[in-house]
Amino acid sequence: MDRGSFSSSKGDSADFEQELTLSDKLKIFKSSQFDPEAYLTNRCRAMSEKEIRHLCIYLVDLKKASAEEMRKSVYANYSAFIRTSREISNLEGQLVTLRNLLSTQANVIHVLTDGVRVDSLYDGPENSAKVDTVNFEGSEPTKIEKWLAQFIETLEVLLAERRVDEALAALDEGETIAEEARFQRSLTPSTLLSLQTSIMEQRQKLADQLAEATCQPSISGVELRSAVQALKQLGDGPRAHTLLLKSHQQKLRSNVQSLRPSGSSHGIAYTTTLSQLVFCTIAQAASDSLAIFDDEPAFASELVTWAVNQTETFALLIQKHILASPAASGALRSVTECVQISLGHCVLLEARGLSLTPILLKTFRPYVEQALNANLKRIELSTAAIAAADDWLLTYSPVGTRSLSTASLGSMITLQPKLSSSAHRFSTMVQELCEDVGPLEIMQLSEQALGGVIQSFNLYVNMMINALPGSMETENLEGSGSRIVKIAESETQQIALLANALLLADEILPRAAARLSSSQQWNRADEPPRRASDKQNRPPEQRELKRRLQRLVDQLRDSFCRQHALELIFAEDGGVRLGADLYLSLDEGREEPEWSPSPIYQELFVKLTRIASIASDMFVGRERFATILLMRLTETVILWISDDQSFWEEIEQAQKPLGPLGLQQFYLDMEFVILFSSQGRYLSRNLHQVIKNIIGRAIEAVAASKIDPYSVLPDDEWFADVAQIAIKMLTGKANFGDVERDGSPTASVSARSASSVHSHGSN
Repeated sequence: MDRGSFSSSKGDSADFEQELTLSDKLKIFKSSQFDPEAYLTNRCRAMSEKEIRHLCIYLVDLKKASAEEMRKSVYANYSAFIRTSREISNLEGQLVTLRNLLSTQANVIHVLTDGVRVDSLYDGPENSAKVDTVNFEGSEPTKIEKWLAQFIETLEVLLAERRVDEALAALDEGETIAEEARFQRSLTPSTLLSLQTSIMEQRQKLADQLAEATCQPSISGVELRSAVQALKQLGDGPRAHTLLLKSHQQKLRSNVQSLRPSGSSHGIAYTTTLSQLVFCTIAQAASDSLAIFDDEPAFASELVTWAVNQTETFALLIQKHILASPAASGALRSVTECVQISLGHCVLLEARGLSLTPILLKTFRPYVEQALNANLKRIELSTAAIAAADDWLLTYSPVGTRSLSTASLGSMITLQPKLSSSAHRFSTMVQELCEDVGPLEIMQLSEQALGGVIQSFNLYVNMMINALPGSMETENLEGSGSRIVKIAESETQQIALLANALLLADEILPRAAARLSSSQQWNRADEPPRRASDKQNRPPEQRELKRRLQRLVDQLRDSFCRQHALELIFAEDGGVRLGADLYLSLDEGREEPEWSPSPIYQELFVKLTRIASIASDMFVGRERFATILLMRLTETVILWISDDQSFWEEIEQAQKPLGPLGLQQFYLDMEFVILFSSQGRYLSRNLHQVIKNIIGRAIEAVAASKIDPYSVLPDDEWFADVAQIAIKMLTGKANFGDVERDGSPTASVSARSASSVHSHGSN
C-alpha cells in the first residue's frame, strides 16, 4: 500500500471513530431516563466560572439562531402551511358531521331494535288485554305521553321566543330522559322514536336560528359570542367557528365601505383608520375564537387562513387608493408613513400569535422601492436644475421645506456648514430621503437607499467637474448627454466646488446615512463631526462609506489640479510654455542671464499661494485637505515634466544637448519648487523624490555631452538664496532698494520679472 492510500484510509478511520464518538455521546440524550438538571449539574461542576459564562452565551446564541431558522422556515413554507391547515380544518368539520350522522343512525337502529323486541313481548294471550288497552283510540293518554306533548310545546315556545339558554337546557333534559327511557324501556318504541325525532328537529331548528342571528349586521359582540357558544354546544363547532369569522368579516366589509379615500392628501388619515379597523377586527376575532374554541388546531388554522385573507384585502386597498400614485411620483415620505402605520398596527397582532407582517412587506415593498427610485431621480433633476444657475458661492443653509422649531433651526445653522445653493438642495433632499427610509428598517432597504445616495452624489460630483472651465469646453456641450451647469469662473468659485464635495462626503452624507439603520453605531445627527483621532472608533460600515465618498471627492480634486496645471503648461494659443526650449535656448546666447526661477514656476508659486489663502477660509478645521490639494497640484505639474517624453528627447538629443546654463536654470527651478513647497508644508515624499529623479536625469544629459555638470553648478546655498529672494519678491516682502547689483548670484534676481509675474497672477 502506498503512502497516499495509507493516509486516506487513516483519515477515513479517524472520521469513522469521530462519528462513533459523537453517536456514543448522543446516546445519553436518547434515553427515557435522561435528567436534564442532573446532567447539567455534573457537567458544570467541573467547569470554571468563565467556561460556564461562555457556555451560557453560546446557548443563548444557539437559541436565537434556532428561533431565526424556525421563523425563516415558517415564512418559506407559509402558503403551504395555510393550505394544509385549511384542508385539515375542512376535513375535521366533515368528520364531525359524519360522526353526528352516524350517532343519529345508531340511535334510530337501537330504537327500531328495541321496538321489535318489545312488540314480540306483546304476542301472548295474557297480554292481549294490555295491548288492546294501549292501542285503544279512545283511552286516556299516559303520563309520559302527556309529558312528551308538553315538552315539544315548551321547546317550540322557547325557540319562538329565542330563549336560547332555556332551550338548550330543555334539549339536554329531553336527551337525558330519552337515553334513560331507552335503557329502562319505560317508553314504547314509537313514543321513544317520536321523542328523539322531536329533539333532533328542535335542535336543528335552534341551530338554524343561531346561524341566522350571527349573520345579522346589528348583532353585538356579546350576542355573537353567545350564539356561537350555543351553536358549539349543539355539537356543530366547525359551523360555529366559520359563522364567527363570517360575522366579523361582514362587519368589517360594511365599515370599510363607509370609508371613502378623498385624495392623496388624506392618505395618512385613511390608512390610519383602515389599518386600525382591519387589525382590530382581526384581533377581536382571534380573541373570540380563543375564548370559545380554545386553541384547537383545526379552528386555529381556519383563523390564520381568514386573517391572511383579510390582510391581503387590506393591502390591496392601500395599494390601490394610497400607494400607487405617490410611489410613481416619488412622494417617498407619504408612502413610508402609510407603510409604517400599517406595519405598526400589524405588529401588534404578533402578541396574539398572528405574524402577518410578511404579507404586507411582500405587497408594499415594490411601491416603496418605486418611490425610493423616483425620489433619487428627483434629487438628480432638482440638483441639476439649480446647478445650471448656481453662482458657486458658499452660504449658510436656508430654512428647509419641512417645519422647524426655533431651537432646531438654530442648531441646524450651527451644525450645517457653508455650501452653494445646489449643494444645499442636494444635502436637504438626501437627508429627507434617509429620514423617510430609516424607520422602515424591517424592509431592509438601507443598503439599496445608501447605494442610491452614493450614485446621486457621483452624479453631482460629475456636475461640478463639468463646472470647471476646462471640462466645460469638452464635456458640457449641448447634446453630449451631460447636464448643463454654470461655469465656475474664478478660483474662489472653483475651490467652492471642492468645499461642496468635501463637506458633503465628510460630514453631511455620513450623518444622514446613519438614519438608515438604528443598529449601526454611527454619528448621531446632533453630535459634532468626529476628528481624525476617532477614526479607529468608527464602525466598518461608516469607514467603507467614507472611503467610497472620498474616492468621488478625489476625482473632483484631480480634475481641478489637472485644469490648473494645464493652464500653466499650455499657452492660450495652444503652445507649450513648459518645453525643452525654455532651457536649451539659454546656451545659445553668450551672456549669462539674470538668474531667477522661470516665469512658469513663479506663476505656479503665486497660484499656490492664492489657492492656499482661499482654502484657509473655506476649509476651516479641514486644513489637511487644503494641504493635500496644494500637494496634488504641485505634483501634477512636476509629474507632467517627468512623464513628457518629447521634453526629455530634446534635452537628451546628441546634436543639441542641454548646456551648463540650461542645467543651472533647471536646477534652480526645481530647488525653487522644493523650497516653497517645504515652507508651505505640502512637500510630499513622492514630490521630493520625483524632483530629485528629474534633476539627476538632467545632470546625466549634460554629462553625456562630455561636460562635467558639477563644475558648472554653483553651491546649493546659491540656489537656496536665489529661490528665497524670489519668494520674498513674489510675496512683496523684499526691499528692492537694498538689492545689490554687483553681479553676484544673489543680486541677479530680476525684480522687474518677479513683480510682473506677481501682478499677472493676481489678476
